[in-house]
Amino acid sequence: MERATVTLPGFAGPDAPQEADLYRCVHCGLCLSACPTYLETGLETESPRGRIALMRAVHEGRIGISNRVVSHWELCLQCRACEAVCPSGVPYGRLMERARAQLARHRRISLRARLLRWLVFRQLLPHRGRLYLAGWLTRMYQRTGLRGLAHGTGALRLLPSWLRDAEAALPDMPRRVFRPGRQAYPPEGVRRARVALLSGCVMPIVQGPTMEAAVRVLQRNGCEVVVPVGQACCGALNLHAGERTVAMKMARRNIEVFLRMGVDKVVVASAGCGSAMKEYRDLLKDDPQYAQRAEELSRMTVDITEFLVSLPLDPPKRELPLRVTYQDPCHLAHAQRIKDAPRQLLRAIPGLDLVEMEGASLCCGAAGTYLLAQRQFSRRLLRSKMEAVAQTGAPVVATANPGCMLQLQAGLAERGIRGRVCHVVELLDEAYRQE
Repeated sequence: MERATVTLPGFAGPDAPQEADLYRCVHCGLCLSACPTYLETGLETESPRGRIALMRAVHEGRIGISNRVVSHWELCLQCRACEAVCPSGVPYGRLMERARAQLARHRRISLRARLLRWLVFRQLLPHRGRLYLAGWLTRMYQRTGLRGLAHGTGALRLLPSWLRDAEAALPDMPRRVFRPGRQAYPPEGVRRARVALLSGCVMPIVQGPTMEAAVRVLQRNGCEVVVPVGQACCGALNLHAGERTVAMKMARRNIEVFLRMGVDKVVVASAGCGSAMKEYRDLLKDDPQYAQRAEELSRMTVDITEFLVSLPLDPPKRELPLRVTYQDPCHLAHAQRIKDAPRQLLRAIPGLDLVEMEGASLCCGAAGTYLLAQRQFSRRLLRSKMEAVAQTGAPVVATANPGCMLQLQAGLAERGIRGRVCHVVELLDEAYRQE
């Protein structure tokens, strides 16, 4: 974690946390039992109401933006579990995004940190071609023996610790990537809907087969599917890191691309992406050119699980005899308030035994780039999650978000649990392909 320096007596500028949001919190404490960082540490300053209290103190000029204050904000997962239980409707996610935008603009950090943020959030995530190139280079590193050589010779020990952590967190890259295209995927049978599918930034490269399964499941349920060329990353990772201006550019590009497709819905297979796109209405509410269109795209955006349930789903005909447990992605369960739909889909698969894990909606520790920026605490949360998984005895862990999939698979490998992690739609696809 980079150390910040006090640069402002309080918040300033158009992206500052809004006073109306800051003072909605009545400090009732109902958020405490839902917050993963508070449950792990027992510290008030690592709770939502504690972090809001710090924001108020900065806003009122009672304290500055110091190293200590920043450390409490940065340990936040932005999982938004607090929002789901807050009786006052405090928009905590919006508050944290704006606080981090202040940090991104005003605090002084090291040259290395500035270069890394510039590379990831401005030169990589907004550019699809560069993302695919990075994915290809990673596959070459893994498949040509370079990774084995780097580990065998001890060359990795020469790297900074943060880079060693990033290398250790690399997933096994699949052979196929998923690419947007100009062709439409025809429905099976009578067309029930025409939908556009967000490909996103991580999933098409790291989980290309999952995206292919999503297309097949939509086709099987009577959907004509288009994956528009020109679409951008949803902007969620940038928003969580405080890179609000770049996230707005991504949102505007997606609005332009998806609204001209003439579709009924924009379907998203990534919980974090869906949450971000549903909140474009808030992100661009002050943009006179895009506010209305942002509202329209937000209304059209649906998670793939809620969409399939709403059709309703054409259930598989053959049994898939698997014991499965389900992990709620934070931005599906808490931000989008979707918990039943994924479970309904899993229970619709004949022969599948769904076993609930304890604390299924507690964060697994992935949280976008959190698993790298706060690696030690991320692993701490993952260990707790793996204990819950092990208690179910299920060899399959289903979820609905790419970051969760990567984190949980790493947890299985670390603990030596023989099993696999997959997206809910992959299990549906597997069941359909048995027919």
